[in-house]
Amino acid sequence: MQISQKERMLLEEQRNQEEICVKKYQNYANQAQDPQLKQLFNKIATEEQHHYDIINQILNGQQPNLSHAQINQQVMFQQAQVQQMNSENVMSNQKDKVLCNDLLSTEKYVSGTYDTVIFECVNPTIRQALQHIQQDEQQHGKELFDYMNSHGMYNVK
Repeated sequence: MQISQKERMLLEEQRNQEEICVKKYQNYANQAQDPQLKQLFNKIATEEQHHYDIINQILNGQQPNLSHAQINQQVMFQQAQVQQMNSENVMSNQKDKVLCNDLLSTEKYVSGTYDTVIFECVNPTIRQALQHIQQDEQQHGKELFDYMNSHGMYNVK
């Protein structure tokens, strides 16, 4: 797969953003008080790692693998673990709200950067892969918003 110098530069920057997202979600999963939120952060961390891998594949000249099959198996395992923890029914707290707000802001930023990169890519395969990732990023934002809204952390008036 041919990658222009500009595409390479933009992809390397997006790969850096994905690496930051993976670390942030993993770190925040360890800090979150609510087991449901821990589960959500771990799920998204796994998906962000998949995005990182897709970009690496492109940078290495490989056809990107957009499949979520392995991720879905990991998420199902994590959900089973969290359901056991849910019996404690830990309530959300102010710290969880701060974590959620930061990650929602991160998702908004990252989704916006993908918008620019998509418009700058000539290669249709790369463009399609990045559109796939951006759609996932927007889904992450929705999941965070839904969690926050359902736990009184983000009220829509």
